[in-house]
Amino acid sequence: MQKIRLNILGLSVSQTQSGAYALVLSEENGDRRMPIIIGPVEAQAIAIQLEELKPPRPLTHDLIKNIALAFEIALIEVVIYKLEEGIFYSELLCEMDGKEVRIDSRTSDAVALALRFRCPIYTTEEILSKAGIILEADEVKKSDSTEQDKPTGSSKASPFSRYTLQELEELLNEAVQNEDYEKASVLRDEINNRKKN
Repeated sequence: MQKIRLNILGLSVSQTQSGAYALVLSEENGDRRMPIIIGPVEAQAIAIQLEELKPPRPLTHDLIKNIALAFEIALIEVVIYKLEEGIFYSELLCEMDGKEVRIDSRTSDAVALALRFRCPIYTTEEILSKAGIILEADEVKKSDSTEQDKPTGSSKASPFSRYTLQELEELLNEAVQNEDYEKASVLRDEINNRKKN
């Protein structure tokens, strides 16, 4: 089985399922993108790690990582190995005491753990040819610009445009302490956009 490495391109609100999110993975050495529909809780677990937010207490995936490290279990890689009736199947390749163990996992959980362990994510050519999409150059520019054109500090669309940078950082800390990661993610974007401008 030839494995193809995937990178996490990002998360977006699902256009097809209300209340769901699309995790978009991209082929490392190619143009194909693979959207996977996941729930809001799973999206939050991935977003927290992508945004490098530090919750005050360990979340479930952080707890799993801490247990693995305590027992010297290494997560080597994640493999999305099957696509059946629109459902992606994944497994974790772990190593303990020199032995490799494969563990079945939901793809959203596998990706959340891959981020925490900083390990590669793979799939097969068969799955990528079934589920992969190639965006035309115009669509890529449009989707990239919509990601980057989120409200900035000077935008009237931002609910935080009236706050100073220091106030935003205080609000971010408060949101993380209250485990309001969705708000924290918006605040982090606002702060990053302000620092760029």
